[in-house]
Amino acid sequence: MNRYWVIGGEYEDMARRRLVPGTERLAGPFESERKARDAWLRLTRAPGTRPATTHFTIVTEGARA
Repeated sequence: MNRYWVIGGEYEDMARRRLVPGTERLAGPFESERKARDAWLRLTRAPGTRPATTHFTIVTEGARA
């Protein structure tokens, strides 16, 4: 079974090499990609979010057989 996480925050510049301290966000785990996408949308559209330097991504944690 896969689990999904949303990770990211505000980066210092457009190169996204380093997060601004204190802006890191981790949401999850979610049991479906759909729920993770809903969380991703909430985070990317949150008040005060600066789209140019803020980035979130969905990562999958999968069970190994």
